[in-house]
Amino acid sequence: MAEIPIISIVDDDDLFRGAIEKLVKSLGLTARAFASAESYLQSSWVKETHCLIADVQMPNMSGLELQQRLSHLGFDIPIIFITAYPNDAVRTKAMNAGAVCFLHKPLDLQGPRIADCLQAALSRPKGPSKVT
Repeated sequence: MAEIPIISIVDDDDLFRGAIEKLVKSLGLTARAFASAESYLQSSWVKETHCLIADVQMPNMSGLELQQRLSHLGFDIPIIFITAYPNDAVRTKAMNAGAVCFLHKPLDLQGPRIADCLQAALSRPKGPSKVT
């Protein structure tokens, strides 16, 4: 039996985080939701995550800082960034650091765009983590 991929969602907006969690589950995937980058990093789910959906702007630790921290810790998790405040410089930095997609709330989350990004992330050749 094939393993169901675990998608971790990190967003400080409760309503949005819940909506993305429902969407991910509707696609037949397993979702784990976190209100902050810190709570995600402290969880046991980091090693199990096949794809991370992260908000760019969050208090204390931004999505880009989370991306850098994961990389520094040796994790190679495909990341889909979402933001209500699109910025080309931030998008470029995220994509250059290996992000799979950079989506704008709420427009890019309507229709097939997020499903397409999840498919791209999950079909990436590398595993969920370099850390064993």
